Amino acid sequence: MTSKDCGHHQKRRHKLFRRICAGFLIFNFIILLIILLVWAILQPTKPKFILQDATVYAFNVSSPNLLTSRFEVTISSRNPNDKIGIYYDRLDVYAIYRNQQITLRTQILSTYQGHKDINVWSPEIYGNAVPVSPYNAESLSQDQSSGTVLVLIKIDGRVRWKVGTFISGKYHLYVKCPAYITFGTRSNGITVGNNAIKYQLVQQCSVSV
Repeated sequence: MTSKDCGHHQKRRHKLFRRICAGFLIFNFIILLIILLVWAILQPTKPKFILQDATVYAFNVSSPNLLTSRFEVTISSRNPNDKIGIYYDRLDVYAIYRNQQITLRTQILSTYQGHKDINVWSPEIYGNAVPVSPYNAESLSQDQSSGTVLVLIKIDGRVRWKVGTFISGKYHLYVKCPAYITFGTRSNGITVGNNAIKYQLVQQCSVSV
């Protein structure tokens, strides 16, 4: 075989390789285009969260400015999409008072939510002798005296969308649920167990994805 024949065969191999690469890129582009079109047509809607109730076992400040709190909250999530499922890869629940985190994070186990499905969770969140700012400690005493304390139940997590066999990348999920806890003559809670008060809230939560 001459050097001319070898060069000819090498060119044919390079040409075939370029065609295979081009075909692979075109195929991937078509698949991506189909996925984007399906995604645009279906227009996934973020899940709806509702804070159903909250049971307060402890919520008091001790000297010097240490807050002990313990809540059990019931949270429901509804997938409003007809053809899109939701993977909750991680959900961390915790409580905020006046922009300060007052409990540890409680993790909800990963789960999948089908079309139009509703999931309900009842995590317990607590914080023992959590240092708070003097301003927040004083504000809490004032709020309790006035009869109403606003606590934000927050959820941070990661979600993925499922369309047919396609599963999207992870998106950050932020949920904020206001819980109005009442005291004294304004209390609308129900006593359950020893020194625990349950509040029926049914409060819509704000959701960002």
